[in-house]
Formats: sequence, structure tokens, C-alpha cells
Amino acid sequence: MDRILNMVMKMVMRRLINTGVNKGIDMASRRGSGPAGPKKANRDMTPEERAKARQTAETTKRARQAMRVARRIGRF
Repeated sequence: MDRILNMVMKMVMRRLINTGVNKGIDMASRRGSGPAGPKKANRDMTPEERAKARQTAETTKRARQAMRVARRIGRF
């Protein structure tokens, strides 16, 4: 019974940590501006803003992948 409870707790904690890490990365990529951030529609952006938004999205994606790898390595 103790093992099952331990397994369930690990699953819940993993999900909570993943959510927290993703929200933190999102907030950092928006430089901490509000829960939704001042987001413009793609059609309202200048070409420079579009390029910056694309670069930020790619950086965010790489940061999430790096965190996932780091957590995977930390298990061993």
C-alpha cells in the first residue's frame, strides 16, 4: 500500500512541477508582464516584432526541452 501511495504522489508532484516550470518560462519569456501578457495579433505586428515573437517562441521551446532533459537526467 505504501508503494502505491508513493507512486501516486510522485505522479502528482511531477505534474505540478511541470506546470510550475512551464508557467515560469512563459512569464520569463514575456518579461513578467501579467498573466496573459500584452499580446498583439500577428497582423498588428511589424516585421521586426514578428521576428522577435518567433525567436522568443523558439527560445521558450528550447528552454522547455532543456528542462525536460535535465529532469530526466536527474532521475538517474
